[in-house]
Amino acid sequence: MLSKKPLSYFLALSRNKHALLDIAAPAFCALLWLGAFPPTSVTILSLITAFAGYTAIYALNDIVGCKVDKVKMAHTGGGQQYCVEAGDLRHPIAQGLISYKMAILWMSFWLLVAVLGAYLLNPYILIILGLAAVCEVAYCMLLRVTHWRIILSGFVKAAGPMSAILVVDSTPKVGPLLLLLSWISLWEIGGQNIPADWNDREEDTRIGAKTIPVRFGEGISKRIVMCAALLTVISSCFLVTISPLPLGPTYVAWMLMIGIMIIIMPAYSLYSATKITTEPARLFDIASYYPLALLVLTVGAIVLRHVF
Repeated sequence: MLSKKPLSYFLALSRNKHALLDIAAPAFCALLWLGAFPPTSVTILSLITAFAGYTAIYALNDIVGCKVDKVKMAHTGGGQQYCVEAGDLRHPIAQGLISYKMAILWMSFWLLVAVLGAYLLNPYILIILGLAAVCEVAYCMLLRVTHWRIILSGFVKAAGPMSAILVVDSTPKVGPLLLLLSWISLWEIGGQNIPADWNDREEDTRIGAKTIPVRFGEGISKRIVMCAALLTVISSCFLVTISPLPLGPTYVAWMLMIGIMIIIMPAYSLYSATKITTEPARLFDIASYYPLALLVLTVGAIVLRHVF
C-alpha cells in the first residue's frame, strides 16, 4: 500500500495540515512580543524548526497511541471527520499504512531537525522541546487514567509559542509568558482538545478512555467549552500589553471580532445545539485558524506602522 503514495501517509501521520496551521501561533507570539519582523535568516530557521517540531510531536502522538488507535479503528462509527486533519488517512500506523519502524524513523528525523534548529536559535529551547515530548507521551498514556491529562495538552500546545519568544528575547519576563501560556491553553482546551475528544466520544467510551466529554457528558462539557471560548477571547485583549507596538483600540477591536467569529460563535453553536452532530468537528476546524487570523492581523499592524 505504501507504494501508491507513501508521502501522503507520512504527512497524515504528522497531521501536516494541522501542523502548518499551528506554526501560526508561535509566529504570532514572536511578532507581537518583538513588535517587528526578525532578521530573514532567523525567520527562515525558525519556520524550519517549528515545522520539524510540530511534525515530530504529532507523529509521536500516533506512535505512542497506535495500540489504542487500532482498537478504535476496529469499530465503525465516530463523529464527523475534521477538515484540517487527514480524513480517511488518520492514524496510518493503526491502519497498517505505515510500519511502526518507519514511523519511528520519520519522527526521529524531524525531531533531529528540530533539535538542531532549536540549538542554533537558543539552546534553552531544547528544554521546552524535551518537556513537550515528555508531556505528549504522558498525555497519550493517561488516556484511560484521567481526564486531567487535558492540562498536559495545554502545555504541549504552548511549547511552540514559548520557544518562539525565546528566539526573539533571550530573557523574557515571566508575567507576559504566563499570560501567553494561559491564553494558548484556554484556546487549546475549548477550541481543540474537548471538541476533538467529543468527536471521538463514542469510540472513547467503548475503550474506557477518560476524557472531558466521556467523564462529564454533554451538559457540563458544553459549559466548559463555552467558558474556555469566552476566556480565550477576553484574555486575548490583554496580549497587547506584552508588545512594544502602539496597538490601540482598533487592533483590539479587530482581535475581538476575530475571536467572536472564530471561537465564540462556533462554540455557541455547540452550546445551543439540542442534538449534537457535526458541531464539535466544526468548532475544531474553525478554531484551528484562530492563530493564523491573529498572525495576519499583527503582520498588518507592523506593516502599517512602517508605512505610516
